[in-house]
Amino acid sequence: MLIIPAIDLKDGKCVRLKQGQMEKSTIFSENPVEMARKWVNLGAQRLHLVDLDGAFAGKPVNESAIKSIVSEVGADIPIQLGGGIRNLDTVDKFINSGVDSVIIGTAAVTHPGFLHEACFAFPGQIVVGLDAKDGDVAINGWAKLTGHNVIELAQKFEDYGVESIIYTDIGRDGMLSGVNIEATVKLSESLKIPVVASGGVSNISDIKALCNVANIGIRGVITGTAIYEGTLDFEAAQQLAKELTG
Repeated sequence: MLIIPAIDLKDGKCVRLKQGQMEKSTIFSENPVEMARKWVNLGAQRLHLVDLDGAFAGKPVNESAIKSIVSEVGADIPIQLGGGIRNLDTVDKFINSGVDSVIIGTAAVTHPGFLHEACFAFPGQIVVGLDAKDGDVAINGWAKLTGHNVIELAQKFEDYGVESIIYTDIGRDGMLSGVNIEATVKLSESLKIPVVASGGVSNISDIKALCNVANIGIRGVITGTAIYEGTLDFEAAQQLAKELTG
């Protein structure tokens, strides 16, 4: 199971939010390129980039930082990118610049035709990020609950041909309150494609709990606040995941 460091970009800096609220951001690095190199040097096998400004603006904003990170480490490990990706031109631009896969969130829900076209044009490189609270999918940087059931939407997008689903419990993200194992397992059991857990990782016990259910299709877990604040030792987490899941 992959332990995937998150680099969330706001104003060109590496930050973390609490429950998706831009006004509750903590800056962890003024230089996200150095942060990306740090995680790669510690053995990360994939990086998760999010253009937070882009997610709220509906279009890429932190392109300079993204391109610099891809230039620095993109040849070493796969990079997945989300935030403000709302059309095929943007998908094409980032894929051609060296991003391994793009994450479509809000636009997957509001414009499913775009998602379908993206899956056809870039097979194996389209990931859907589903952010939910109590099973209700949220969009627009978590600002709006849609009334759509997360499992039903995930099954629909699986039929479109998405490569995997990133599932974030927005009630827990950035709060160090523990991963919602039950909801993640329930979603994974309903799909044939892999699920990546996100939101609420607090310490090594969360990693162990996810490893114990990894065999039902949970590919990895994205972690941000925990590794930046030091409640989770990234190298120890990777070693545990290797021991328990190979």
